[in-house]
Amino acid sequence: MYGGPEDAMKKAKNQASSNNSNGAIETLEAYLVNDPHNVEVRMLLANIAFNAMMHNYAIMQLNIIVDLDPDNEDARRALLTIYKNDKKTVRQANEQFQYLLEKHPEDPDLLNSYGIFCRLQLLDNKKSEEYYLKAIELDPNRAEFHLNYAILLVNDLKKYTEARAHLERALELDPNNTKAKEALDKLLRKKFPKDVEKKGFFSFLRKR
Repeated sequence: MYGGPEDAMKKAKNQASSNNSNGAIETLEAYLVNDPHNVEVRMLLANIAFNAMMHNYAIMQLNIIVDLDPDNEDARRALLTIYKNDKKTVRQANEQFQYLLEKHPEDPDLLNSYGIFCRLQLLDNKKSEEYYLKAIELDPNRAEFHLNYAILLVNDLKKYTEARAHLERALELDPNNTKAKEALDKLLRKKFPKDVEKKGFFSFLRKR
């Protein structure tokens, strides 16, 4: 039916871009009948299905890819994207995190993402702090890392002085970070009211 996987993938991409996701899926499924081990085609199939909100079908295709190629990190990261925000798939998400963390123990974005996951899904504040600090140590100039850690410090660990320092650092790195500005404003008003009263304090913040 097709000269090769490139033909099937090109046709499927054109169908998907024309809002014909079902047609694209049918095209790729037809190709895979005779070439079921083609990971690239199956990865495109999973991606189109995910974008069409067919998450269970996408998960099935991604798991087939991992079965065929256990070291396929693109498939594992895609599974993680689907799993990590659903409380019903916390175990599956954690399994993918553990695999990727073992492979990339010094990836600051992955460490920060796991810190978020530990706080929101595992409800493990100690582990969340551990991974936030690892991320910050590896890349101390990322405002979002300091902001995420500060949120944990304020809301869960009640370490307000440390949180203030990290929020201020986030604003030094990214003066236009609205979330950090709002969080610092709220923290100062609630926990450091005397500093709020200091003349020009907030005008100083706005100049950063």
